[in-house]
Amino acid sequence: MSKNQIDHDRLFKELLETFFAEFIQLFFPDAYRAIDFTHLKFLQQEVFTDVTAGEKHIVDILVETRLKEEPGLILVHVEPQSYIQKDFQERMFIYFSRLYEKYRRKILPITVFSYDQGRDEPDSFELGFSFLDVLRFHFYKLELKKLSWREYIHSDNPVAAALLSKMGFGEGEKVRVKVEFMRMLVRLKLDPARMELIAGFFETYLTLSRREEEEFYLELDKIDPKEAEAIMQVTTSWHEKGKIEGKIEGKIEGKIEGKIEGKIEGKIEGKQEVICKFLAARFGVDPTRVQGEIKKLTSLEELDRILTELFAAGSLEEAEGILREGLGKSLQ
Repeated sequence: MSKNQIDHDRLFKELLETFFAEFIQLFFPDAYRAIDFTHLKFLQQEVFTDVTAGEKHIVDILVETRLKEEPGLILVHVEPQSYIQKDFQERMFIYFSRLYEKYRRKILPITVFSYDQGRDEPDSFELGFSFLDVLRFHFYKLELKKLSWREYIHSDNPVAAALLSKMGFGEGEKVRVKVEFMRMLVRLKLDPARMELIAGFFETYLTLSRREEEEFYLELDKIDPKEAEAIMQVTTSWHEKGKIEGKIEGKIEGKIEGKIEGKIEGKIEGKQEVICKFLAARFGVDPTRVQGEIKKLTSLEELDRILTELFAAGSLEEAEGILREGLGKSLQ
């Protein structure tokens, strides 16, 4: 899936709605200490229409909560921004104004800049005269690409694990980032659903080539065997299953040489099984209904493409469309 096809807003919405308190704790500790997280309510989407520009904007992440030492409810507006936008700080003020006009509550505005360029984005919007300051609007900003992934690998925060894939790392560090992500995932001991959410988010933004996958397996051989085995138990349980199926025993015993190419068939079968299990877990599809068709997919590259797109699918219809494109015909 190309970057412009990824539904960034939906991915961030799912992540932050599942781990909202953890997100605030990780990046905005002052706000975390002040907010009472026993009351959290995610409000429905707000649609703002700019008639002059002919645009519509949807506010996906709007949270109703309260403060520990102040009466009344407040709102937290989180705006994931996946592309560079001129005068974005002015737009944030407009969103704030529309929300305040409707709800008449204190609003904490937060922007998560997730695009690949490392920029210094403004976090304020001001209006005034030489003789009078009319407005000073500020918002929290999080510029993911300016964060060093190495500073977060020892965290036990699930949001840190997922967002490693959007932080600042060099092309040559991708394998190491993936290894550290898997170590974090094992350490977190999450339930399968939340683990799959984090893994799906991470894999959407950081994918390895076949050569990098081979390096990844070799790197696993360098860590503690028990930790490596735990990582493989996690990956085998869901969408990573099949990538090195049948290899971990050989790697732990130092027998990895000569096995990578011989396991390609196992990788294909594993990815086919992952697709079936993912469709069952996410959309309730009976695996036996699609197994025969999916087994016709024998290209690792095509299977990887389909998996990546399925992780971002928001409905069964969208998932079936992805499979139809790959299979060349409708599911029966």
